[in-house]
Amino acid sequence: MTIEIKPLNAIVYNQNKVDIKDVIAPPYDVISEKYREQLYSRSPYNITRLILSNAQNPYEDAQNSFQKWLSEGILINTEKPAIFYLVQKYNINDKKITRKGFIARNKIEDFSSKNILPHEYTMSGPKEDRLNLTKACKANFSQIFMVYSDPQKQIENAIDLTQKPFIEVTDDQGVENIVYKIEDEKIINLIQNVLKDKTLLIADGHHRYETAINYRNYIGENVQEANYVMSYFTNMDDDLLIYPTHRIITKWIEPYVLLEKVKKYFDLKDYSFTGFNKQEVKKEFLSAIENSSKEKFSMGLYMKNVNKFYLLTLKENVDKILDEYNVPEVLKNLDLTVLHKVILTKELGFTEEEQMAQEGIKYIKVENEAFDMIDLGKAEASFIMSYPKISDIKKISQAGFRMPQKSTYFYPKLLSGIVINPLQ
Repeated sequence: MTIEIKPLNAIVYNQNKVDIKDVIAPPYDVISEKYREQLYSRSPYNITRLILSNAQNPYEDAQNSFQKWLSEGILINTEKPAIFYLVQKYNINDKKITRKGFIARNKIEDFSSKNILPHEYTMSGPKEDRLNLTKACKANFSQIFMVYSDPQKQIENAIDLTQKPFIEVTDDQGVENIVYKIEDEKIINLIQNVLKDKTLLIADGHHRYETAINYRNYIGENVQEANYVMSYFTNMDDDLLIYPTHRIITKWIEPYVLLEKVKKYFDLKDYSFTGFNKQEVKKEFLSAIENSSKEKFSMGLYMKNVNKFYLLTLKENVDKILDEYNVPEVLKNLDLTVLHKVILTKELGFTEEEQMAQEGIKYIKVENEAFDMIDLGKAEASFIMSYPKISDIKKISQAGFRMPQKSTYFYPKLLSGIVINPLQ
């Protein structure tokens, strides 16, 4: 079986009636209540009213809004099926970065086919929520984030970026999003041919992909559109960057008790900021984590009421430390495996259920937030993780295993509201 890509019978915002910057939003799972209110206030047609309604019955409200916007011509169908090529430009650490990819439909496959590989575990709550929304609206409002490998960069080389963009908008993170509508049959055929023999890795959107499987099973395979899901595809060989998700302990623990537990397995190097510029010390600390992680298992630790950052490097061979846990060989290469099995479970007593439900522990994607929670007294300790490697993710997925939940963070996030995929 091969990967089957199709253009979208797309629903898009009518840019003659709305300003696109007022109606777009990030994915639902990174929108706080406060931010949702900001997005709501921008426009009565902001996509957040569909993906994260604040009504008493959010699914019915989303369904009513969706149908109303279609009837009012706020949302319209494109004249012909299209693939949408997305260029995202942003700055990080004073470096300009460009990420390129395309939005299309792919045929849904069960993971048993090994053509589409997950790399993280999912939780039941978000899947039930997204399934209820899909049943009500019969549409995909956000994309699955898929990664493939093509060292020749055939698709990137074929796209004409001199044409007029369909959408050009800078989001609230300062990311420039430039979207080109591709209707040329030759380019669409090229994209289909490049992807047909590839293995796809789900980078982000595991809950949405499993929801798509559940919706297909619920509605029946006879509804053709339900056999496909809207995805964004990017080439891992085109300098793809992946960011870590940090572990934040919110359950009370005495900092020096935690240090003693950590010292059993890690060597510690402290970065005191007493009497120094804290931001400069923090920058040096983060750089040390990345440099150290190239040689050894390394992570950072920052605790409440302790004016130091700690660089942790594993003392012993990882095999020796993980021997008692029956950890598959391919998962031993992850710093998160050591953190979850040895520190969180063995030393701090978190059950797997508590870790999945984030009880006493939080998973934070934004690095600064991991530090701010300590500074604001909202958490006891932050474990600052090093950047994941795409090669590790690929090996783990191909071996049929998954990383701990919330292991990776693919930035920038994909905007909701660029394009909608109808499922009927």
